[in-house]
Amino acid sequence: MLDLNRLKALHAVSVYGSVGAAAEALMVTPSAISQQLAKLERETGAVLIERNGRGVKLTDAAGLLAEHAERILALVETAEADFEALRGAVVGRLTMAAFPTAARGIVPRALTTLKRQHPDLDLLVYEREPERQIRELARGDLDLALLQDWLNRPMALPEGLSRTTLLDDVADVVVPADHPLVKADRVRLSDLAGDDWISSTPGTVCHDFLVFLLRSEEREPRIVCMADEYPTQLALVAEGHGCALIPRLGRGPLPEGVAVLAVQPPPVRRIYAVWRTDAARRPAIRAAADALRAAADALRPAPDALRSAPDALRPAPDALRPACSEPLGG
Repeated sequence: MLDLNRLKALHAVSVYGSVGAAAEALMVTPSAISQQLAKLERETGAVLIERNGRGVKLTDAAGLLAEHAERILALVETAEADFEALRGAVVGRLTMAAFPTAARGIVPRALTTLKRQHPDLDLLVYEREPERQIRELARGDLDLALLQDWLNRPMALPEGLSRTTLLDDVADVVVPADHPLVKADRVRLSDLAGDDWISSTPGTVCHDFLVFLLRSEEREPRIVCMADEYPTQLALVAEGHGCALIPRLGRGPLPEGVAVLAVQPPPVRRIYAVWRTDAARRPAIRAAADALRAAADALRPAPDALRSAPDALRPAPDALRPACSEPLGG
């Protein structure tokens, strides 16, 4: 009988292209992958791996078995999800990850709801960058992920993953408190295109989005400081070193010495919950998605608060607007 763990190792080598990459994806050592493949060769009586220079390549037999392994692993997950759905109980282990601002702004409230409503659900939560989340979700290390995309970089999901939209999150420009535009109700990005900027490092989603926005104003951005943590960016702004584009979700208290300028049109990123399609019937996935949607809904400012807020602090019209959601499993 074929061992599922060995099939999973073969499938990982097929997907990631090498024993080392498969080992990294499955969070084991390369020797553990090699041992699993050797045992699988003995089980099947077929040669699965051939040397190819310094690396290895899959034989035709291995490629055929890897295709079957993908279907088998998907069927196992579907069977587990169907069995949980039949029981109807929100139980078992649920592993979730979120990028940092969602981990601060959405996840804590959602966890409170889940623990109160489903005390038998065993929760494990990580803070992860989006690219890592997608890899871990696709290979089964995560059950649910919170991801984002911006206007210039739509999120492309691998086959077999589904999503629902939680929130449209607006970003504002944060400037030193003595900035000439500090009393403006709304600014256009073109008004600030010539300023010094503070951003995350090149290659990150937020850095690329800022560069895209400023170049769309036909100005090459002058980035003078780079830091991946928003509190660090805010501290640099407070000392007068430049402006920063900061999303509202998970922003936290602002330091003294800064002012927030609402941008027109507002820069928006969309926040998603993502899961494996084969696991969509798990009651735990549905319960977690519901809790995340409720936590996102709670971020909407009350109408009375909007009417009474000073214009400079009033969110832009679409700020933190929950966007329409796709049905769970779709």
